[in-house]
Amino acid sequence: MDEQAKPPTTRLFLALWPDPALRHLLTGWRDAWVWPKGAAPVHADKLHVTLHFLGGLPSDRLPELLDGLKVPFEPFRLDLMRAALWHNGIAVLEPDLTPPGLAALHTRLSDALVALGLQPEARRYRPHVTMARRAAGATVPTDGPPVLWDVRGYALVESKNGVYTMLRDYA
Repeated sequence: MDEQAKPPTTRLFLALWPDPALRHLLTGWRDAWVWPKGAAPVHADKLHVTLHFLGGLPSDRLPELLDGLKVPFEPFRLDLMRAALWHNGIAVLEPDLTPPGLAALHTRLSDALVALGLQPEARRYRPHVTMARRAAGATVPTDGPPVLWDVRGYALVESKNGVYTMLRDYA
C-alpha cells in the first residue's frame, strides 16, 4: 500500500525579538557565565523571549497564521535582571516579575491560537531568554548590565535547519 507523501510543515514560534542594541546586552549576559564542558551557549542571533512554541504546522496554513496571530498590542517594559540555572540544565535570564503587559499579550495570543484550532502549551508561562542548554554546573553571574527592554511588538519566527527567520513583525 502506497503511503501518501506528508504535506510540508513549517516549524514556528511566537517571540519577543530583540533589536541589535538589546541583543548586544543579552550577549554580554551570556558571556558572563562560566560554562562547563559540553554546555551549548545560544548563538547571539537566536537570543529571544518565546511567547508560544507552535511546532511544525502545515506550510499551507502560513497565510492564515500570519493574519490570525495579529492581536491587540500595548507596549510594555520587560526588565530581565536575574540569571538562573534551571533544574534541567537550562541557563536563563529572567525577570523578577512578569509585567502585566506581557501576561496580557501571552493570553491574547493563546486565545488567537485556540481560534486557529491550535492548542497552546498547558504549562505555566515563565518568560526568559535561554542563555545555554546542557549547562548543569555552570557558574551563574551575580550581576550584569540591566536589560530594560521596551517591548514594542512581537514576531512570528520560523526555525529551519538551525536558522531563525522572522516571518512577520507585529509592531
